[in-house]
Amino acid sequence: MPDTINFYHLGEPYGEFSNFARFPIKLDGNTWPTSEHYFQAMKFLDDANRAEVRDAKTPAVAARMGRDRSKPLRKDWESVKDNVMRQAVLAKITQHEDLRKLLLETGDAVLVEHTANDVYWGDGGDGSGKNMLGRILMEVRGQLRETA
Repeated sequence: MPDTINFYHLGEPYGEFSNFARFPIKLDGNTWPTSEHYFQAMKFLDDANRAEVRDAKTPAVAARMGRDRSKPLRKDWESVKDNVMRQAVLAKITQHEDLRKLLLETGDAVLVEHTANDVYWGDGGDGSGKNMLGRILMEVRGQLRETA
């Protein structure tokens, strides 16, 4: 197993870890087409806005909707976004046995969302980013090991 596993594109190895991967999750009394849909919808407190994002045809459309600042972003977003992502990733991994198995098979490898498009959730393409999605996946992997 490599020391570092990069993921980003859906059709490439470990692309399943992307929030755009089509693994529906059940959270907060709803089924969300992807973890991206859930994450973007949680930026809003208004149920109608959340439902609109949940119904987005693709995760890319959901992401665009979540970035739309014509709708009021919840005031506490910056302080809750990491926990919202944790909830989404945990739901995705625990609700899909094949993903759970894939994540556990990564061993102790460092998981990196490798993209120049994101310096917070990803590595910024050059390692300068925070890689929070990779970090959360590694946290979830640790939790799965503890409960195995």
